[in-house]
Amino acid sequence: MGNGMAIDGPPIKMAEKIRMQINGLTHAGEGVGRHNGMAVFVPGTLPGETVLAEVVDVKRSYARGELLEIVEQSPARRRPPCSYYASCGGCRLQHVNYAEQLRLKTGLVRDSLVRLAGLGEVKVLPTLGMDQPWHYRNKASFHVAEHSGKYELGYYEEGSRTLSGIFRAGGSPPEGCLLVDTELNELAAVIQKLLNKHGSTAGSHKRDGQFFRHVVLRKAAGSGEMMAVLVTVSGQWPGGKAFVSELLAAFPALASVKRNINDASSGPVFGQQFITLAGQDRITDRLGGLSFRISPSSFYQVNPAQTLVLYEKVLEYAALTGAETVVDAYSGVGTIALYLAGRAKKVYGLEVDAQAVADARLNAALNQISNVEFLAGEAEKLLPELAAQSLRPDVIVLDPPRAGCNQAVLEAVAAMSASRVIYVSCDPGTLARDLRFLTCRGCQVREIQPVDMFPWTRHVETVVCLERKQSVKP
Repeated sequence: MGNGMAIDGPPIKMAEKIRMQINGLTHAGEGVGRHNGMAVFVPGTLPGETVLAEVVDVKRSYARGELLEIVEQSPARRRPPCSYYASCGGCRLQHVNYAEQLRLKTGLVRDSLVRLAGLGEVKVLPTLGMDQPWHYRNKASFHVAEHSGKYELGYYEEGSRTLSGIFRAGGSPPEGCLLVDTELNELAAVIQKLLNKHGSTAGSHKRDGQFFRHVVLRKAAGSGEMMAVLVTVSGQWPGGKAFVSELLAAFPALASVKRNINDASSGPVFGQQFITLAGQDRITDRLGGLSFRISPSSFYQVNPAQTLVLYEKVLEYAALTGAETVVDAYSGVGTIALYLAGRAKKVYGLEVDAQAVADARLNAALNQISNVEFLAGEAEKLLPELAAQSLRPDVIVLDPPRAGCNQAVLEAVAAMSASRVIYVSCDPGTLARDLRFLTCRGCQVREIQPVDMFPWTRHVETVVCLERKQSVKP
């Protein structure tokens, strides 16, 4: 450089082996510690552990390490029961005992609120867990891979397109995914077997070869009805009728067998076209005394036991007396809206997906509920329109996707001056961002209740009760 000044290099170098203490857990479910002042993320580690790790990536403000050895082990560490744990990446917390996992998730929610929203004084209740936190998923989506003429169902290994085939022929139990309902695992294993029997000539004229792409399974826990959707590219399937016939003989509770056509090489699992191969277009579930029709692409909570816990908390926070007007801003197939309708005067459900709106209206009729109105459109457009029409709901429910609420939604919520706002979140980071906005515009957070909808994964659902500050006039 010619001026004699030394240029400092990074405090950590690639391939360096470092010993460090893990003092936190990230929202990705990775342990994090500091070495030479730099944050280092190490998957598979726990707070309180001392580990030896090899540096595999160095960025400007952080590094990533691969665990080599646990020098001092946390008492909360357990042996993951799933043989695919190390490669799958779906269950980031299988190495943590369940009680500690719930404590860590409560901490993740609290940390987000303090760090991102400045809400250090807010009451965060302990995360509500499950008595039996295994085989809870009522929906499973498996990739299909073909090797040497043989089909396998499974999940892609983390960060790759390599399939972990989890339904090995003659494999010892437990077979399949430990989070998926046991009957759906059995159904998946039979589908794999029948694909190998009746799928060999499917789409044989196509140049790209792979005909079967995904198998999506759903189960209505309240009724026992099941649905199977085979996602394929377009083309003929000569063995399709024999496949369906044998599948129905093996699973009488299979109420719907559908084929979905998806020729796109990437993007969503489902294409636009569904073909009913056998049975009904939808399956029907029972939840909290209500019936819900579920179509293949409907959003529907995947953990039925914890869904009731979640909805009961929403109902508690809504504090309905029968005189209130409620707006459910992301209503899906109408589950929360219909759950609240029995205690409210009027409920409006807003939903952008036209099929979900159709399902919601069908569900309202199915349950003979007449005080709910479902509107099709984006919440960021419908809410301001309702506000402009002088609608002043007493309660607003927000249950947005992982990205959180659009700012126009939050502005409309603030303008409506509802007595209570209930925010149901699946991402603590976007929740904190949105709460910061609402608390700066006349709302105050009364209580926060995390719910463990996805045991053994890094995800946590959160229900927040906000109230209008008494000093703020509508």
